[in-house]
Amino acid sequence: MGRRVVTGLVCVFVAGAPQPALAASGEPPRPAPVKEPLENQWGTADLKVGITASPKVAQPGQPLTYHVTVHNKGPGDAVLPTLRVALPKDFQIVNVGVAECEPGRARNRVVCHSSDDVLPGGSGDMTITGVIAPGAHGPLRARADLSSEVLDQDETDNTAEAVNKVDEGADLAMRFRSSTKFIRPGHWFSVRAEVRNRGPRVVRDAYVFFQPRQARLESARGGRCRGNRQFVGCSLPPIRSGSRGLLELVFRVPSRASHAVATMATVYSRRYGDRRPANNKASVRVALRRA
Repeated sequence: MGRRVVTGLVCVFVAGAPQPALAASGEPPRPAPVKEPLENQWGTADLKVGITASPKVAQPGQPLTYHVTVHNKGPGDAVLPTLRVALPKDFQIVNVGVAECEPGRARNRVVCHSSDDVLPGGSGDMTITGVIAPGAHGPLRARADLSSEVLDQDETDNTAEAVNKVDEGADLAMRFRSSTKFIRPGHWFSVRAEVRNRGPRVVRDAYVFFQPRQARLESARGGRCRGNRQFVGCSLPPIRSGSRGLLELVFRVPSRASHAVATMATVYSRRYGDRRPANNKASVRVALRRA
């Protein structure tokens, strides 16, 4: 700090800090400094981030996808920006669509460090796919934060949030039994699949997926079934809450079968998730009996 006398007035100034100019007697006033317009300033960038989820209403036990977008409004470059995404605890990450991203220190966190600057007007996006836990209850909240190594003129749009409801889903259960425990090669056997809907919704699109292995489908009753040598799929009529649907299928064992036939089946709804998926599967085993 220093001091000097200017025409009888004492002026105190601090080095490096702007001070109002004091004109000496008889000198013209100094013009005020001209402020550079925003578009001519360097080292500033206005970043913006957005996040959306699809579908809007999440289903328990089914996939959910987050789509994150970033944009630099300028006027300067966004120097090595970093994107951080915090995901719900009931969301299990399956895939992140950008190689620069890595798990964060906390659970269900994704951190993406850009290896390049984002020029003014530049944009980018990424997707995070995963599965909702069967026991999840909403709302699900995901948050995206975007930052850079330069000053941001407007930080209000550097953070975005996506909020999703979680549907009640359905509770389908399957029971499976065969007409016999032993079968001869070249003969047929029948199986009965009972699908129960424990609610709370009416399931209009229940679908049973069979893996008969060696056996081949001969006929079906109780649903519309189609199959090939390895798989059989059957769509059932609507099943109200507390009700059941029945399927009866006939399979034939090939004449050259050499070992037991194990048939597996899984039931699911194409629309609703299932809160108790453990009872969605059943299986039967039919042993071969030689003549």
